[in-house]
Amino acid sequence: MIRLTCITNDEAPASFHIEHGFAVWIESDHGNILFDTGSSSEALLYNMQQLDLNPAKIDAVILSHAHDDHTGGLEGLIPYLKPNTPLYANATLFRNRYSNHGDGPLYRGIKLSQGELAQHMALHLSDDPQEVMPGIWTTGAITNRPEPEGRSARHTIIEESQHIPDPYSDDLSLVIESSDALFLLCGCCHAGLLNTIYHIQTRWDKPISGLGGGTHLKGATEETMARTISKVLAMENLRLVWLAHCSGEDFIEKMGEALEPERFKHGLAGDVIRICNGLPTLMES
Repeated sequence: MIRLTCITNDEAPASFHIEHGFAVWIESDHGNILFDTGSSSEALLYNMQQLDLNPAKIDAVILSHAHDDHTGGLEGLIPYLKPNTPLYANATLFRNRYSNHGDGPLYRGIKLSQGELAQHMALHLSDDPQEVMPGIWTTGAITNRPEPEGRSARHTIIEESQHIPDPYSDDLSLVIESSDALFLLCGCCHAGLLNTIYHIQTRWDKPISGLGGGTHLKGATEETMARTISKVLAMENLRLVWLAHCSGEDFIEKMGEALEPERFKHGLAGDVIRICNGLPTLMES
């Protein structure tokens, strides 16, 4: 059995710190994984305490991408981690990334340098899928993107001294594999939810029984949302959709209307999903 606990999210019960960020604790028979670290260590550690999760028991960290709403809690987490705790991410994790809300580009990437982080953690940076623990994989780089990406015009990188649109080459998601099915956990899904699903289907010959996390469909066109919902509804083995973080209120509402209540949840910090024999179940709070 695998147990997913949402630690940090944009929406949460009153007893939690709320911030624009995302982090999920993954408990398996082989150890504990932290998927993303939210925006701040203050919220991350406080919410862990509320959930009775001990950061010293983390056996590996996965970063879905470099943006600071997913990596901001890492620096304050490091003192609690075992020496050389493995960290898994894309090979371009440390490329500088920015966001411009009209007052000039602000740095929004990971705040620790590769050298600083390597002093504390064992870095596993790759474009290829990586098996973090038995049955728990990173997707690797999602390069084939025929469908719309989870893109923002504000996000840039610097190339030849010029700000250009961020290609989101660092974006990855997590695949939890059982003997019969897969569960897809996204961070922001900048590569695009449908592109990520297609990527998984070409590499794992098993159906997807559940998907969750941030899907970055906030501000998506009606056409993109309708096409995405249609494709998701066509997934015959899908038992649970759990949407959180950057998925967007409109998309969350529309997906909730399209799915039966037992197959859908608007995600909150504190939510727990249990995956047993490949089948995901949302636990009662």
